[in-house]
Amino acid sequence: MDFGISFPSYIRAYQDAKMAEDHGFSHAWFYDSHMLFCDVYCAMALAAEHTEHIKLGSMVSILGNRIAPVTAHSIATINELAPGRVILGVGTGFGARNAMGMRPTSLKTMREHVTVIRDLLSGGEATYREGKTERVIRFLHRPDEYINLKDEIPIYMATNGPKGLQLTAEIADGWVTIGLDPAYLSSLIGGVNNARDSQSNKPLYTVNLSAGCVLRPGEELTSARVAKEVGPYAILALHTNWDPKEMAIGPFAPPGVAALAQQYFDEHVMHMETPMEKRYQEMHSGHLMYLREGEQKYLTPELLKLTTLTGPPGEIIDRIQALEAAGVSNISLNVCGTDAHTLIRDFGNHIIPHV
Repeated sequence: MDFGISFPSYIRAYQDAKMAEDHGFSHAWFYDSHMLFCDVYCAMALAAEHTEHIKLGSMVSILGNRIAPVTAHSIATINELAPGRVILGVGTGFGARNAMGMRPTSLKTMREHVTVIRDLLSGGEATYREGKTERVIRFLHRPDEYINLKDEIPIYMATNGPKGLQLTAEIADGWVTIGLDPAYLSSLIGGVNNARDSQSNKPLYTVNLSAGCVLRPGEELTSARVAKEVGPYAILALHTNWDPKEMAIGPFAPPGVAALAQQYFDEHVMHMETPMEKRYQEMHSGHLMYLREGEQKYLTPELLKLTTLTGPPGEIIDRIQALEAAGVSNISLNVCGTDAHTLIRDFGNHIIPHV
């Protein structure tokens, strides 16, 4: 099992990425959410300069927020700084788009952007379209003068719906998903691999995004420390996918907490002070950073167990081994806030050496 750490991109994350590298983490991921965090490629550039071997990936670049040639150029620039250890993760943008009150990017746009990005990263020409205008483009100067196209940049897709999984199987090198039920993940991973091109015998590299907290002896799931370390991640399962005409309640909530998601919506979301037409702003305030006032009451032990790897070391190790048996390649642990030191030390000392 590989271990990653996922940063809500903050400019000092390079310090924590170096610490994670020294504690056995194989990957450092950086979120792309322009209304919430700093620029993903700035954070990755600093991490590239201050680390030696840890792989660096976007988690995930939101296709449609930037035009495809810009995304290709940005990730190829990071590849110049960290040759051969760069991954382009791409997605439709639950947080980044929803924080503007906008729908996620369509799968059609995803396919078009990935096609352009792959063609450019291969050093060839790409067909780029804006509306009815179509042009053939390529990087014009020698790649080794500004960017690195020599070392391959794999493309991972973050998707979960049936159509998204089919697209992932067709065009991606890796897959980013969520959820901690081994049986559920095994079924999805098997389906994605079965849908891949018959010429590909290699299973798709699967990254499972979660969060985790190693409990101290005698510490309870309900402790204030646990709430701070993983609460902002766990509560996302209850968040609403915002569209005043068609709001999805708890789109990522496991069935076991569906009632809790409805309660959160009725009691918390629908009593926010922000006007309905702008309520997505309040909905995403604190996103992956901190719990908003009134949210902690919904942070039940059941929710924490279903959405995070929180527990004594032995229990966490057993759960990770079950995920590995289900086909997960990489456990990526979310940093809540801008201080990853406790997470890195606890997993680096008590979990990673024993898996």
